[in-house]
Amino acid sequence: MDLYADEAGAGFQEPQRFVKSIGGTATNVAVAAARLGHRAAVITKVGDDPFGDYVRAKLVSFGVDVRFVGTEPGLRTPLAFAALTPPEDPEILFYRQPKAPDMQLRPGDVDVEAVRRADVFWVAGSAMAEEPARSTISELLVARARARHTVLDLDYRPVLWADADEARRIIGGAIDRATVAIGNRAECEIAVGTRDPDEAARRLLARGLDVAVVKLGGDGVLVATADGSAVVPPQPVEVVCGLGAGDAFGGAFVHGLLGGWSPERTVAYANAAGAIVASRLLCADAMPTNDEILTTLGSAERNKLSSESVAGGGS
Repeated sequence: MDLYADEAGAGFQEPQRFVKSIGGTATNVAVAAARLGHRAAVITKVGDDPFGDYVRAKLVSFGVDVRFVGTEPGLRTPLAFAALTPPEDPEILFYRQPKAPDMQLRPGDVDVEAVRRADVFWVAGSAMAEEPARSTISELLVARARARHTVLDLDYRPVLWADADEARRIIGGAIDRATVAIGNRAECEIAVGTRDPDEAARRLLARGLDVAVVKLGGDGVLVATADGSAVVPPQPVEVVCGLGAGDAFGGAFVHGLLGGWSPERTVAYANAAGAIVASRLLCADAMPTNDEILTTLGSAERNKLSSESVAGGGS
C-alpha cells in the first residue's frame, strides 16, 4: 500500500498529510492495462491484515483479476511512504519487515497454465530480490518458454537487494527468458553492464530479445529491434509526482503489443501515458484512459496511431 505526501517539497520531517492508494510495479501495470480495456491479473501476496483486504478490494474496483493474489499468514501488507522531495524523484520509505508477503510467493501459489496462456506475461526485476519468490518466478519463466510476449521490466531498486552484484546476476540472467526488456539507463547498467543507451540496446538484442526499450528521462525513449532503432521524443509535462509514470508506460506498452503496433508507435503511446501520470499525484488511481492518451498525443500522432491500429488489428 502506498501513502503519498500531498505537499510538494516537504520532507518526512515536515508536518503533512498522506493519501492512501495501492502500488507496486506489476500491480500498477496491471491497473494501467485494465484501464485501457484489457483483461489483467496480478500474481502477488498481501498480508493477513485489513490493508491486505484493502489492496484486494481496490484491485477489483480497477477491474484487475485477484484470483492470484494470495495472503501470507503472519505477515503484514507492506507500506511505502513517498515524500515529494523533489516531485520528479520522490523519496520513498519502505516498511517490509520482518518479511514482505510478496516475496513469499511459492510454486504452489501460482497457476502455471495461466502463465503459459497469457498473451502478455510481465515480470518486474524487483520481484526477484528474495527467495522463495526468486525461484518461483524463475520457474514460471522457464514454463513460459520465451513465448511472445514475455516482458522483463528491469526495475532495479537497490534497497530491496542484498547488493548490486546479486541484482546483476538475477536480473541479467532473466533476460534470456524474455522477449522484451524495458529499463532506464541505471537499470540497463545493472542488467547488461552499460549506461550507454545504444550499447545497452545492442547487448539486450544480442541476448535474443525481440524489442529493447531504454528510457532516457528528459531525452525521450530509445526503442530497438533487429531492424533498427529510434528515439521517441519526450512529452513535456509539469511533474506533480514521478512515481507510477513508468508503470503507466508499461500498461500502455502492453496495449500497443496486443494491438500489433510497431515498436515506435507503441513507445510514443506509452510515453504519453507516462507523462499523464507524472502530472498527477497518485499511481494506480491516475492511470489514463485511451482517450486521455490520444488527446495528449495530439491530432497528428492520433491519426498515425489510428491508421496503424486498424492495420494491426486493434486491441
